[in-house]
Amino acid sequence: MYIKKVIIEGFKSYREETSTEPFSPKVNVVVGANGSGKSNFFHAIRFVLSDMFQNLRSEDRGALLHEGAGHSVVSAFVEIIFDNSDNRIPVDKEEVRLRRTVASKKDEYYLDGKHVSKTEVMNLLESAGFSRSNPYYVVQQGKIASLTLMKDSERLDLLKEIGGTRVYEDRRRESLKIMQETANKRKQIDQVVRYLEERLRELDEEKEELKKYQQLDKQRRSLEYTILDHELNDARNELASMDDNRRQISERMSQADNEVVELRERVKSLEKEIKASTKGINETKSEKDDAEKKRTEALKVVSQIELDLRDLKDRISSGKRAKDEAVRELNSMRKESEKSKSELAQISKVHAAKLKEEEDISKSIMDREKRLSILYQKQGRATQFKNEAARDEWLRKEIHDLERVLLSNRKQESLLQDESQKLKDEINKLTNHIESRRSESSKLEAVLADKQKNHNDFTKQKNALQDERKSFWKEETSVTAEIDRLKEDLVKAQKSLDHATPGDIRRGLNSVSRIIRDHGIGGVFGPVLELVDCEEKFFTAVEVTAGNRLVPCGG
Repeated sequence: MYIKKVIIEGFKSYREETSTEPFSPKVNVVVGANGSGKSNFFHAIRFVLSDMFQNLRSEDRGALLHEGAGHSVVSAFVEIIFDNSDNRIPVDKEEVRLRRTVASKKDEYYLDGKHVSKTEVMNLLESAGFSRSNPYYVVQQGKIASLTLMKDSERLDLLKEIGGTRVYEDRRRESLKIMQETANKRKQIDQVVRYLEERLRELDEEKEELKKYQQLDKQRRSLEYTILDHELNDARNELASMDDNRRQISERMSQADNEVVELRERVKSLEKEIKASTKGINETKSEKDDAEKKRTEALKVVSQIELDLRDLKDRISSGKRAKDEAVRELNSMRKESEKSKSELAQISKVHAAKLKEEEDISKSIMDREKRLSILYQKQGRATQFKNEAARDEWLRKEIHDLERVLLSNRKQESLLQDESQKLKDEINKLTNHIESRRSESSKLEAVLADKQKNHNDFTKQKNALQDERKSFWKEETSVTAEIDRLKEDLVKAQKSLDHATPGDIRRGLNSVSRIIRDHGIGGVFGPVLELVDCEEKFFTAVEVTAGNRLVPCGG
């Protein structure tokens, strides 16, 4: 494979299309004067084959276009024709055309006239031996001189690079790096596998629980289905009963319609009664309003009396509580006084016993001293002691014993005196406490007497208010009875009016009243018939003038 022909147009100094003669398969030499375009011809070949002109920006592509006098060049291309008789390029042709077209906004490749991508072109050149890792298939100007001046180590690297071994070393390093990454990933995968195994065990346990849950859920659904089936049967039975009731109601409605027809015939005869009833209703309304006013005033008075009575009850209850509390305090004081008296009696007994004991001890000491003196008188000094030293020793011992006894008696006497003094102080304190309690008791008795007097006064006021309330109750009962009587008259009059009113109008008025009551609609006061009031002599004139318009509601 070799370059057979090069075609250039618009590239650098080649404005017009320039085509070379077919090159020799061996050595070809390009000669010419300076500025004739030899370097640009060399750049045109590199423009297509090497990666020197890859990743061009818009201004870089514009620099490749011809810049000269005349019309500006919009695009340029370089086409290289290869002799592919040895099929080095994996294309089933003996001649392969590779063209690269460049413009300010495009950079495209064509293979045998067909548009191909840059990656496809690079892969095709790689397969033909134009490797990016070994760019020495094109030797630039001045490169040979630099090769001759290289060091041995640099020349060895160059030979390795030309021979393609550097690629394998790079691939070896990449492979080792990939192996290290693979080992790390394997460790991670082992950890993930262990985690997955643990998770699988947990999932197995959850699977068993899920099976149990599914069984129980199945039982629950079956029970729910059974319950729903029973409920469905009950609903069907209720629906059937409701259908029967509906048929019965329909029959009743038909009967009611027949009755309405009959009642319409009676309307004319009841018109006079309606007039009289309307007048009575108006009078009843006025009487009802007066009764309501009286009842409201009576309720106000009753509520005021109840409030006063409640205040009196509160005062009485507070007086009772104060009295009870005073009684309780008096009883507690009396109990404390009795307790203090009993304690005083016990202390007095103990004090007397201690005094008696002190007297007994003093008497025993005196008796012993007398007996000791008698014994001294009976015994002779010569017969009692062998010598004077023995007698002195015995006397010193006796004196020591007697002093010890005397000291203990004195201590006992001082203790008894202290205890007696304490008892006396305690008696004085208890006496003072009893006196203070007695004074407080007298004060509480006086307060209790005042409370009792107030209680009696409140009781009299309560009785008077109860009598007054009973009189108000009687008046309220009479007013309530009058109101009930008026309500009954109003209901009777309303029934008479309903009987005299056609059925459809009556049902419409009832529906309107129910809607107003349920939804709280304001501004509607009732039918016009109930809102019109006039003297009896004008009834006929009003009826003739209004006609059927007396029934609609007014607001």
